[in-house]
Amino acid sequence: MTFGLWALIVGVLLTTMALAGSLLRRLPLSTGMLYLAVGIGLGPAGWALLSPDPLLHADVLERAAEVAVLISLFAVGLKLGLPLSDKRWRLPLRLASLSMLVTIALVTAIGVVGLDLSWGAAILLAAIVAPTDPVLASDVQVLEATDRDRLRFSLSAEGGLNDGAAFPFVMLGLGLLGLHDLGVDGGRWLALDVVWAIAGGLIIGAALGALVGRLVIHLRTVHKLSVGLDEFLALGLIALAYGMALLCNAYGFLAVLAAGITLQRANQHIDVAGSEAPPKITLASQGTSERMATDAKYATAYMMQEVRDFNEQLERIAEVAVVLIVGAMLYYIDIDLTTVVFVALMLLVVRPVSVWLGLLGAPVSRDQRLLISWFGIRGIGSIYYLMFAVNRGVPDAIAHQLVGLTLALVASSIVMHGISVTPLMDLYARRKARDSRQPRG
Repeated sequence: MTFGLWALIVGVLLTTMALAGSLLRRLPLSTGMLYLAVGIGLGPAGWALLSPDPLLHADVLERAAEVAVLISLFAVGLKLGLPLSDKRWRLPLRLASLSMLVTIALVTAIGVVGLDLSWGAAILLAAIVAPTDPVLASDVQVLEATDRDRLRFSLSAEGGLNDGAAFPFVMLGLGLLGLHDLGVDGGRWLALDVVWAIAGGLIIGAALGALVGRLVIHLRTVHKLSVGLDEFLALGLIALAYGMALLCNAYGFLAVLAAGITLQRANQHIDVAGSEAPPKITLASQGTSERMATDAKYATAYMMQEVRDFNEQLERIAEVAVVLIVGAMLYYIDIDLTTVVFVALMLLVVRPVSVWLGLLGAPVSRDQRLLISWFGIRGIGSIYYLMFAVNRGVPDAIAHQLVGLTLALVASSIVMHGISVTPLMDLYARRKARDSRQPRG
């Protein structure tokens, strides 16, 4: 295939999305569904312009998914504007811990009993499909750092947190398959892969995000330096947090998420009453970019707006690339009754049960609980963990089974959640607005 033909295809796709993006938001469709369909057409099942065999090209596919997840985690972190002391953090923390543990337990049982997998392979499968996705869940994410909607905040934070929290179970599954050192009675796994890797990732990312954020604002407001190139700031902080975490044997995904959260919390503008009031930047008020970037009142808000805008564009490009590849990879899997039943159990049983158990007694409305139960979107995070496992030497027979189940689940999630997200979120918004107008007695 010539470069010219690739340029034509990519150009048509991106231009179409730019022109039809607003139309898609009004239809029961998602951009992910379109990318998936185009990927199928470009893959061996169509024009055969893409041939991403997941077992032959696992190293390249792992890196592609890894970059996409990193970009999305940073973007999610930038949008999670609630202080950590806010009670609304409790819901996503329960979803990313209790609900994820229930999910892993249920999928492990399905793997051992229903799929005849070994304990190691079943736990590995559970860890791969347990995380919800921060990339493909953009339609249910918080819209900006000031968004306080409990549903959107919970789904966004859950997708960010459990992409890192699932890693210990990936390592446990690999260890039970003889591909990772768990230590005596699992002691090494518990100390390093669970306690240190999680805590270390969060600490490293939080420290770097706060340090870089405060340093940039100080240089701009005091010395009028380091103005511009906020794109480099975003990419640099992602790389710093991820690289430092990996060198310290901590989880880089959690480090990047924490870096995004603390960057947008650094030097938060506080009004005289002590409440957060990030200034709204408009063309009428901002004057020149340099003036806004160095004004003590607006510097933080200006920096965050620039970083968020750039990162959101990167996130969309990453989504295009990876979902196209997922569509092309569907050629390499077999869809049988076992796969169909597994996907149905994941979407209709495992997710609702895990959410119900994880949120017992939580202050959520019936609508919020139902939507959280449904929007357990699986996507790029699962693709990354799948390729990570394949690259660590999982036997071919097990790898083939994991690939088939994971890709079928991700593709089904893209389609089912893509069809339902617009009508369900519109209905939720209308009911929420109606309830807010009703007098309280």
